[in-house]
Amino acid sequence: MKTNMADWDRIVRVVLGFIFIVLAIIKGSLWWILGAIGIIFIVTSIIGYCPLYAILGFKTKHE
Repeated sequence: MKTNMADWDRIVRVVLGFIFIVLAIIKGSLWWILGAIGIIFIVTSIIGYCPLYAILGFKTKHE
């Protein structure tokens, strides 16, 4: 699988992912949805591939 995310994009996703997870833990209730998005952000940044980018034909990594 070829990466389609630039380093800056991956860093932003990790930071946002942790913020979303912390908010979900603190707030509770329906905030778990934001926590799930945070987990997705972290996983996609670790592997460097975003399936949504692939579907939309978009990438932040320039070769």
